[in-house]
Amino acid sequence: MTLRKTATPPMGWNSWDSYGTTVTEAEVLANAEYMAEHLLPHGWDTIVVDIDWADPTARSHGYNESAPLVIDEFGRVQPDPVRFPSAAGGAGFGPLAERIHELGLRFGIHIMRGIPRIAVDRDLPVLGVEATAASIADPSNACEWNPHYVGLDHGTPGAAAYYHSIADEYALWGVDFIKADDMLWPYQAAEIEALSTAIETAPREIALSLSPGRDLSAAHLEHLRENATMWRICDDLWDRWEDVEANFARLARWAPLAGPEGWPDADMLPLGRIGLRAERGEPREGALTLAERRTLVTLWVMARSPLMIGGDLPTSAPETIALFQNDDVLEILRDSTGNRELLRERDLVVWTAERGDTRWVAVFNTADEAREVPFDTRSLGLGPAPRAVLDVWSSESLPVEAVHEQSDTARSVAPGSSVVRVSLEPHGCVLLRA
Repeated sequence: MTLRKTATPPMGWNSWDSYGTTVTEAEVLANAEYMAEHLLPHGWDTIVVDIDWADPTARSHGYNESAPLVIDEFGRVQPDPVRFPSAAGGAGFGPLAERIHELGLRFGIHIMRGIPRIAVDRDLPVLGVEATAASIADPSNACEWNPHYVGLDHGTPGAAAYYHSIADEYALWGVDFIKADDMLWPYQAAEIEALSTAIETAPREIALSLSPGRDLSAAHLEHLRENATMWRICDDLWDRWEDVEANFARLARWAPLAGPEGWPDADMLPLGRIGLRAERGEPREGALTLAERRTLVTLWVMARSPLMIGGDLPTSAPETIALFQNDDVLEILRDSTGNRELLRERDLVVWTAERGDTRWVAVFNTADEAREVPFDTRSLGLGPAPRAVLDVWSSESLPVEAVHEQSDTARSVAPGSSVVRVSLEPHGCVLLRA
């Protein structure tokens, strides 16, 4: 088959922010059913089971040393049949994927780079070749933060065979999306290429997402486009304003490079009911204010980042779910070009996007205080006299005033242009369309 490229950024749900390493089949299905009923009509179509689905001892707030991962005779991790009952008897994720497909959704899983340590310790055979786990492992290139895996030595032919064996198995299960972790920090070029090649030859089209993205340089752009569907541009993002604010600069760098060749990923949306059994924090409706949540969604959409919801959908607040159902906002993600930062001066940031004669402009306030700012419509890319300007989030029209003389009432706007006055909450934004 082929590694799946997507015409628009992927949109879905991921279990990490809510359940960390501990999500169960019942919880995955509850979120899938909610998505199918409430979010699929708005373009959300992917359900991803995040890390450590093979660990029967998984817990919140961290990883277990020497975890007894469930593996098969070829050293490939299998779903824990206690948390995923339909995987019993060697069925893997096949039955769960089938159920999610019946809902009209795609199914995804998280995997780690390399091979499980316990497969290496047992020196299990590699499917299809005369090699064993110990002979293809590279213990000098182990994950720094997850104790369960070591890298592969791609100077041995058995390493490629191992990746082919897992990609083929995932394809037979019905996996549509793989989030491969520990690939980008540090940048693991050989591992990325080997996994991408294995997916290319697997008997199912699969999208590949790479993580975690800390300190990722755009110097890797062409390699990423050749080998992945999407790639993270930051470390894990949580429900803290400083995490959101830090992505303004990253997205300004990466957004002009986004497109069907590959999507820079600003990480999951830590919105809704999170922390139920997660790596960080206790159960909560996200610590971001409603204005900050709207800013996050607006920035991600304007930059055309993939959108993966982290909150538990059935128990999230209605005002948060409403952020995911605004088709006028999501239209920018699906069908816009020229997405870029126009202005950044102290606490004001302005982004733009377009489609034909339509222009979108997002004005962000990164300050801790509310403010009202008069903007020259030309500075927003709207021309000297736009006929109408709509606030996309509120669906209300903003007045546009012609300026005939320079004055304090329209500071920084010269005669012959127009002014639009923008009211901004602390850490808030206004999304305009003209």
